[in-house]
Amino acid sequence: MKRNVNGSKPTTSEHLVELRRVVKTYKTEAGDFVALKGIDLTIDAGEFVAVVGKSGSGKSTMINMITGIDRPTSGEVYVNGTPIHTLNEDQMARWRGRNMGVVFQFFQLLPTLTVLENVMLPMDFCNVYARDERYDRAMELLRQVDIVEHAHKLPTAISGGQQQRAAIARALANDPPIIVADEPTGNLDSRTANDVSRLFEDLVAQGKTILMVTHDKDLASRAGRTITLADGEIIASLEGLTR
Repeated sequence: MKRNVNGSKPTTSEHLVELRRVVKTYKTEAGDFVALKGIDLTIDAGEFVAVVGKSGSGKSTMINMITGIDRPTSGEVYVNGTPIHTLNEDQMARWRGRNMGVVFQFFQLLPTLTVLENVMLPMDFCNVYARDERYDRAMELLRQVDIVEHAHKLPTAISGGQQQRAAIARALANDPPIIVADEPTGNLDSRTANDVSRLFEDLVAQGKTILMVTHDKDLASRAGRTITLADGEIIASLEGLTR
C-alpha cells in the first residue's frame, strides 16, 4: 500500500476493489447485529474470486458493500479508484451503471422486453455507446454467450440457463471492469451450471474480473482465489488451482 507524504493511507486504491476495515451493523429489535466485523479485502484486475461461507456468514452483506447496494457503518470501500462509500444515491446509480455488472441468482430480466432489449437497457440508461451502435453491441454480446438465436424472444420463452446467459450479457453491456455474481448457478441444474462456470472462465481469460458468491463447491474450485467468511470475518483466502 502506497502512503501519502504524511504517512496516511491515500484516498484512492491501487487495487480494483479494496475494503478497509469495513463494519456493517444492523439495528434489530433484539439489539445491534454486526454482520461484518472490520473486513479488509483487495481484489486486482483480472482475478476470479469466489466468496463462500455458511448462511449468515456475511457473504451477501460484503457483496452489497462492493456493489453499493448497501453502505458500511464504518470503513471505506473503493472500486475502480472511486470511494463508493462517499457517493449519494444518484451518484451511486450512475457510477454502478458504468462500472459494475451484476448477475443475480434469479436473473431479474424484465419480462416485457426481449432478450436483446434487456441487454441494450444498461447502454440506454447510462447513455453509453452511440445509439446506432447499441444494437450491434448487444447482438455481439449475445453471440459471445451463445444465445444470439434467442435475441428477439421474451425471457419467459427461453430456459433458465439461457436467461442466465442473457443476464451475463446484460452485465457486460457497458464493458464494466468488474462482474459481481450472487449465486449465479443457484437456480440452475448441474449441467447448465457447468456451462455458466465455463463462460465465467472464458470471461476471465479475456481479462474480466469476476467476484462471485456461491454455495457450489465445484464452481468455487474453478476460481483463482476462494475467500471464506464466518461470523462476519474473513477466515481464509486461498489461491485456487486455476491460477
